[in-house]
Amino acid sequence: MNVQRWMARREVSWRQLEALLTQAETSGLKSLSGAQVRQMASLYRSVSADLARAKGHGVGQAVVKDLQRLTSRSYSQIYQGSRRQEWQALGEFCRYGFPAVVQQSWGYIAIATGLFAIGGLVGWWFAWRDPAFLTLVLGQDFVETVKTSQELWTVSIMGIEPVASSGIMINNIGVALWAIVGGVTMVVPQVPMITPPGAFTVFVLVFNGVMLGCVGVLVAQANLAYDLWAFVFPHGALELPAIFMAGGAGLLLARAIVLPGQYRRTDALKHYGMQAVQLLYGIIPMLVIAGLIEGFFSPQTWIPHGLKYAVGIALFLGLVQYCRTQRPQAAPRNPEAQQRINNWSQG
Repeated sequence: MNVQRWMARREVSWRQLEALLTQAETSGLKSLSGAQVRQMASLYRSVSADLARAKGHGVGQAVVKDLQRLTSRSYSQIYQGSRRQEWQALGEFCRYGFPAVVQQSWGYIAIATGLFAIGGLVGWWFAWRDPAFLTLVLGQDFVETVKTSQELWTVSIMGIEPVASSGIMINNIGVALWAIVGGVTMVVPQVPMITPPGAFTVFVLVFNGVMLGCVGVLVAQANLAYDLWAFVFPHGALELPAIFMAGGAGLLLARAIVLPGQYRRTDALKHYGMQAVQLLYGIIPMLVIAGLIEGFFSPQTWIPHGLKYAVGIALFLGLVQYCRTQRPQAAPRNPEAQQRINNWSQG
């Protein structure tokens, strides 16, 4: 091999790669266009081959070291840079993507909240007027235990906080998934029946509302209301909105099937299904945090009730403010990089 001729022919590619690497290292990978990123990857492969050839044909050490430096820098930008892009996309979704999909789905979340509230009012009304209804919903043994012991059942969490917290997380995530999947259908073997789209979502929301209304009546009759709501406020500030969002996601899926509008049903399911999945991305972390609070903070008797109420209110106000976050209107420096972020947030 004529080393000098080979070096003269390949030098142009080496310098092109070096220029692209310098731009990426100075201004970030986002500053490169899609064509430039593909060119950098192609040049990296060819320079790697050149390095192997240079080592095999006794090219001077200065050239070998220059090629080693180029391949090392290229690897860092192409592979580690891609991982940085993924983390940046995740951060972008957490900061702006999830609040945006909550705002986009606000009407469905409001309907889900209303269904839960109706269930709560129905449960409270009938439980207050008819003790038999209270025992029907909550169980005779549970009602009698609370009334006779004059103690909240939440004390059972004490001493087993890690186990209780993980169990709470699993249960709440399960309820959220039922509410979402119920937007399509659900098999109820006890009846037996297959529910129509959205029916099981409505059932989950209303039934859980009825249960909470009955619990409210029970603790009021046992003079434990102040204690119970002090327990509920800290984790409920995240847990209940997450369930309402899950209900909204289920209603989105039901709407895609029952009222697809201008879309074909398959296209509507893709469109609204992606919206529901994006909601789920945020719902699960909310329920995990709520489970940690319910397991380790809410049941602690040494924490003043006033502090628990304050924490719950602060968390709820913080959540509301977070969900109102707007994405800055400044145009992205690189539309293709922005598209990669959008693709990640859409699954």
